[in-house]
Amino acid sequence: MLNKKIRDVSVDVESDGPCPGMHSLICFGAVIVEAGLQRTFYAELKPVSEIYVPSALAVSGFTREQTLKFPDPRDAMQNFEIWLGDNIDGRPILWSDNNGYDAGFMNYYFYQYLGRNPFGWSSANIGSLYKGIVGDVHKKFTHLRETTHTHNPVDDAKGNAEALLKMFEMMKYKK
Repeated sequence: MLNKKIRDVSVDVESDGPCPGMHSLICFGAVIVEAGLQRTFYAELKPVSEIYVPSALAVSGFTREQTLKFPDPRDAMQNFEIWLGDNIDGRPILWSDNNGYDAGFMNYYFYQYLGRNPFGWSSANIGSLYKGIVGDVHKKFTHLRETTHTHNPVDDAKGNAEALLKMFEMMKYKK
């Protein structure tokens, strides 16, 4: 039986540049934030623009030629929305270590291809949560990850989810 009461979803994206719409989302991954981190999602998307930054694309590990053969973005976004509905009751919460970037791309693609965003208009920043927990605006949370940050978006979402689970535990003991 799935625990659909959990609404927290760690999301990581890889793109070929910094600006949604001008640049393209290449792939993304998501993990339901729960013990075991077994519920994951991954999608690759065909570029939507001729404009790209070669060094940004290189981070994903894909070539431009490979990405041009990826599936249509609409299919990826529809499949992700279905996966979210199968795994989450109510509005999911998008958690990211750089939510201006990750949530920005997700918001653009959801609205561009489906006309809606199941996450709504907001997201949560993992780094900001950690800074609040420890009371220091300069502290980083990355030491809480167990999974190596590889720029594979599922790995990165998983590492961020591991950190979030540890932060949720820290918050229990602060009460």
